[in-house]
Amino acid sequence: MNNATPRAPEQANPDTTTPATIRPEEAAHFGAMAAEWWDPKGSSAMLHKLNPVRLGFIRKAIDAHFGGDSRALKPLAGRRVLDAGCGAGLLCEPLARLGGEVTGVDAAPENIAAASAHAEASGLAIDYRCGELSSLGLTGYDLVCSLEVIEHVADKAAFLKGLAATLADDGLMILSAPNRSALSRLLLVEGAERLGMVPRGTHDWSAFPTFEELTQLATQADLALGEPTGISWSPTRGLHLSEDLSLNFIVTARRAGASED
Repeated sequence: MNNATPRAPEQANPDTTTPATIRPEEAAHFGAMAAEWWDPKGSSAMLHKLNPVRLGFIRKAIDAHFGGDSRALKPLAGRRVLDAGCGAGLLCEPLARLGGEVTGVDAAPENIAAASAHAEASGLAIDYRCGELSSLGLTGYDLVCSLEVIEHVADKAAFLKGLAATLADDGLMILSAPNRSALSRLLLVEGAERLGMVPRGTHDWSAFPTFEELTQLATQADLALGEPTGISWSPTRGLHLSEDLSLNFIVTARRAGASED
């Protein structure tokens, strides 16, 4: 539990020596979907179904970490929040409604344009940026989220180190990714893409990290992961949090050595 006084994020000098993490073909693929990103029946329909599940995990995590009241409407009030790989802002907007001062970063300019337009129409002040995370000089964030992103980057180790650099010493990070398993290949690639639930080419199964691999990468970035929670699917419940990590997992992280109380 963390009751530190909120602070504004510092601006670090951009790091020009960090390896590039953006895959241009990935940015182009997701940028081409920008116009439909907010359509719950469009190409991002699966994300619309996934978002409430992820937000349920995030709400419990921030209440535990910051010592908040689970009944509070604005648990992120006074907190600086970063969503890295934000797409068109599906996660940024609810985080802003929870009171966070939100920055969203994405590799595709089309996504940033769509995110900015939607936020403005919704009356939300969200700071959207486009480009390599490590080149933007962002640091000191109380909450850093990067959900369903690491499987799309060119250099996972460099990306996690870049994320770690944005996190305040006593901050909370939340990561999620599809697991590289037989089930994820069947449901996410062979199933969802072939059935048109997700656009073809969205997933490269070989790039999915296992939880063990993510743990090793986090250690290299001086991050300590918490206990992971699975995101599962069933015909009766749809997507939901579970103990089964085989399809997808979501997990908290903090700076190695940071106090948990």
